Amino acid sequence: MEKTDILCIGTALVDSIIKGFDPDPVSRTGFLADSCSLNVGGEAVNEAVCAAKMGMQTGILCYLGADSAGEMVKSTLQTAGVNTDKIIQSPDTPTPVTTMFVKQDGSRKSITNRAHRYNFHPEQYQGCIQNARAVILGSLFRAPFNDPDVIRSVLETAKAAGALVFADTKLPNFHPLSLSDLKDCLPMVDYITPNEDEAMHYTCKDTPSEMADVFLSYGVKNVILKLGSKGCYFKNAKESLSLPAYPIDAVDATGAGDSFVAGFASEILRGKTDAEALQFGNACGAITTTAVGATSALLDREQVLAFMNT
Repeated sequence: MEKTDILCIGTALVDSIIKGFDPDPVSRTGFLADSCSLNVGGEAVNEAVCAAKMGMQTGILCYLGADSAGEMVKSTLQTAGVNTDKIIQSPDTPTPVTTMFVKQDGSRKSITNRAHRYNFHPEQYQGCIQNARAVILGSLFRAPFNDPDVIRSVLETAKAAGALVFADTKLPNFHPLSLSDLKDCLPMVDYITPNEDEAMHYTCKDTPSEMADVFLSYGVKNVILKLGSKGCYFKNAKESLSLPAYPIDAVDATGAGDSFVAGFASEILRGKTDAEALQFGNACGAITTTAVGATSALLDREQVLAFMNT
């Protein structure tokens, strides 16, 4: 099997994005919004598209329904240059669709449904995991990575093959897990990348340094806290550093964190330092917020470098 730079494993879906929703009805059953659009999404999809655009040989291992939404996701991945050979499609469960309400400042809230609980077992596909230089879990604490046995099996396969492991995170929905539930898995994680809300939830701490310390105490090697407009915070056993966010007028923050993770991972594989990769990840996240949808604004590595230089 052909060697892959980055393999993204996890959620694939379609986002129904409603921007500028006005909660005051214009009739008994009617509401207005500035715009409504369909966009591919899901952490694994967003990360795979970004990694491929950054020049990485990228694959994805995910589930899609045998439906029009699934074909939309698959087509977008292929157009971006992502290897889709390991997508599992079945008529038994539909492709998940998430409704996103986006405010004028780019912040958002989402609505999930039972399709997001699909029965997908990435641990059964060891061959593609073993042939990746890096594996991104998108996302820890959400299906399929809300089962400790599944997580452990995937991480053991990746580490046995010498792969770097990047674990993005989400707040739990249908199956809550704690850090203690994953105490034997977390030492196999090279980089964990929660946002501020997620880090506060799992650590019960208030400051970035304290939150990072909790993850480190469970054996995670490097902690990156995505702090939105405040930038990011990095800590490991040897050093800590804070990087500010790039000033930008955000349109839609959907997928910004995913682009950050994929951009960071791609630069680490290029041999960049943690600080250099963090700066690049920050730029990827910032560019992503400049258009509606998680994969619309980011074009290629040259665009990101030019953005950083300005």
